Amino acid sequence: MKAYLDLLKYIIENGENKDDRTNTGTISSFGHQLDFDLESGFPAVTTKSLAWKGVVSELLWFLEGSDDERRLAEIRFNRDRSELTDLEKYSTIWTDNADKQGKELGYENNDLKKLLGPVYGVQWRNWAGKDQIKELIEGLKKSPDSRRHILSAWNVGEIDKMALPPCHVMSQFYINKDSISCHMYQRSADMFLGVPFNIASYALLLSIIAKILGLKPKRFIHSFGDAHIYKNSIDQVKEQISRTPKPLPKLVIPELNMLDDLKSCSIDDFILEGYDPHPPIKAKMAV
Repeated sequence: MKAYLDLLKYIIENGENKDDRTNTGTISSFGHQLDFDLESGFPAVTTKSLAWKGVVSELLWFLEGSDDERRLAEIRFNRDRSELTDLEKYSTIWTDNADKQGKELGYENNDLKKLLGPVYGVQWRNWAGKDQIKELIEGLKKSPDSRRHILSAWNVGEIDKMALPPCHVMSQFYINKDSISCHMYQRSADMFLGVPFNIASYALLLSIIAKILGLKPKRFIHSFGDAHIYKNSIDQVKEQISRTPKPLPKLVIPELNMLDDLKSCSIDDFILEGYDPHPPIKAKMAV
C-alpha cells in the first residue's frame, strides 16, 4: 500500500485548492492510477484501521440491488430493522445521505425505511431491466476473451434521482488463463476516508467473482479522476503518511459456486486473516 501513501503525499504537496459540493474545500489533483497485485496480499490499508465489516456489508448490499439504507443496516448489524431504530448505535455510511439528499429528493425516510433512489446496487442489478452482475458473470464464463465485461453505475437518465451519484463509475474485468483482474474508474475520490474503503470493496468484488468462476484474483487497477483530500482531514493524512505500512492480510471467503450463494452468507464469513493495522485515525465525512 506504499503507492497509496505516496499518492497522498503527492496531493498534499502538489494539489490545487478547490471548492466542492460540501463546502468543506479540498486539495485536488487530476488523473492518477494505483495497481494492486492480489497474489501479494489483500490490499487493506494498514497505516490505519479499515472498517472491514462496513466494506463487506456495503458490497453485499450492492449485490442485493437494494436502495434502502435500513437494509444495509440489517446486513451490517445482523438484526431486523425493527431493532435498529437507535441511529446513534446503528447508523451506516449511507445514513447521512439518506437523511439529507434522500429526503430532499422526497424519498421515504423513517425509522424503518430510508430510501436513496437508484444508487449503485439498483444499477448493478436492475438497469432498465438488465441484471448487470448476472450478465457479467455469464459473459465471463461464455466469452472470457471479450472486451465487453463492463459493470457501470453511471446511468445518465437517473443521476438526478440518486441521493448520491456514483463516485466509482465503472469497472472492466479481464481474464488471463487462470486469473481475473479488474480495472475501476472513480470520477471523485476522497483519498483519506473513501479510497481505502473503495480499494478493499473492489478487491473483494473481484475475489467473489473469481471464486464463482473458479479463477484466481490477480490485479486490481484503480484509476482516479478528481483525487482529493478534504481540508478538514489534512492533519489526519499527514499522520497516516508518517506511519510505516505493515504486511498485507490474506482474504478468506466462503465457497461460492453461483451468485445466489451469497444469500446465505453473512459479513462474518469474509475474513481478513493476519490483519494487524495501526490504530484508527478519525475524520468527519463530508456529505
